[in-house]
This record gives sequence, structure tokens and C-alpha cells, in this order.
Amino acid sequence: MSHVVSCRIKFSIDTFRAEVVRRAVAQFGDIIVNDISAGYGDSEMLATVAELGVPYIAMHMRGTPQTMQQQTEYGDIVADVVSELNERLQAIKKAGIELERVALDPGFGFAKTTEQNFELLAGMHALKELGQPLLVGVSRKSMIYKTLGITPEESLVATQAVHWEALRQGATLLRVHDVREAVETIKLYEKFTENDKGF
Repeated sequence: MSHVVSCRIKFSIDTFRAEVVRRAVAQFGDIIVNDISAGYGDSEMLATVAELGVPYIAMHMRGTPQTMQQQTEYGDIVADVVSELNERLQAIKKAGIELERVALDPGFGFAKTTEQNFELLAGMHALKELGQPLLVGVSRKSMIYKTLGITPEESLVATQAVHWEALRQGATLLRVHDVREAVETIKLYEKFTENDKGF
């Protein structure tokens, strides 16, 4: 006799287009929207997310994926990213999206040089003042493998080192390629913080 087990899996979709969100919700129900433009890419996005009531991840980026690496001029990258994400957070709130369903992503690799990525990582804790969960996506990114002179395929171990620091800096969520290894890193970090007595 065969048994069918029913389970509900929440899908995350990467899009900056409101129509894609509508179609995905119609197909899959309560999805998570990951918007690399934080609402800039489609003027209907924030209103659509508010209407549908789905969880929303707003990422920091300047320009478009085609132009972003020409927009890496910052006064203070940590302060500037905090300020720019705060501006988007106010727009999100104004659109009627429940902030309890919003996470922020500092956008490592998007409109940032390798040096700026590491500077942002070191100061990422400042983003916690915005009061939202923080998602970090650094898995196998060029900031890691180019720094080490290796390939993305060779950067698993180094990725976990950066994940540890992201957690230490306040990351709530990690976007990863290697689930088992990331879970192990999180478990070790949680065990470490249980026993951390400070200096």
C-alpha cells in the first residue's frame, strides 16, 4: 500500500515585477517575494505585495543589474546602506505592507565593490537599528572566491566563515547554496553564543 504525504512548502520567488508576483500567488499561494530592487523596479510592486499580504524581502541595490557596478560611490557605505534601506522601509510602510512580514537584505555584490562588501559586512550590525530581520546572501559570491583566487566551486569552506561573521553581525536569515553546511554553521554559532561570556 502506498501512502501520500501532504505537505505545504513555501516558495520564494526572485522578481521585481508585480505581475509575476500575482501569477505566483495564484499558482502557489502564500509565497515569499524577494525583490532585488526594493520596489524601484516596478511602481506597482509595493501596492501589490500589500494587497496580497505576502512576505517581502527588500534588497539594497542601486540602478539595475546592468548598471549597478557603475554606481558604487558611497560616502560611508554602512551609513548610506542604512539610510537607503530606511527610505525603502518607509515606502514599504506607506504602501500598507505589514512590517512584521518584511525582511531587509544589504545586497552584497549589488552596486558594491569587493572592498565595500567586506566593509559592509563588518558594519552590518548597524542595520539592526531598522528593526527588521536581516537576510544575507553571500554564498559562493565573488567577494569570497576572487579574494582567495579560487573558483565558486572551491569556496564552500570560506563561505561558511563569512556566514559565521554575518550571523555575528546580526543576520537572521542566510540565503545559501549548501544547506547542510549552512545548517551546521548555524548550529555551531548558536552553541557558541549560548556559552559566550564576553570579555
